[in-house]
Amino acid sequence: MSTVDPVHSAGQTLAAAASAPLPPDIAAEHRELIRAVKAINPTELFGQKCELTFVVDRETRRLVVRIIDRETNELIQQIPPEYLLRLAADLKKMSRSEE
Repeated sequence: MSTVDPVHSAGQTLAAAASAPLPPDIAAEHRELIRAVKAINPTELFGQKCELTFVVDRETRRLVVRIIDRETNELIQQIPPEYLLRLAADLKKMSRSEE
């Protein structure tokens, strides 16, 4: 089960996708990423059927880059991969339980 919030394709902001408010400097970085994605997608750099999106992983609050097929909404590639996000979330939980 994926725990990421869609960001760019739905027209949301990265800050709105995260559960807690982001510091102003991080929110500014996210706005820059949104502008970059909006500039890149019309160029069809990833092909006519594909678009670049950013999502925020709910558990780790890390940005995730995805290439999605526009017609089928199929995930073509994701960076970092889902298994690394889950590993990071598990490590974070383990470190909290040890405190």
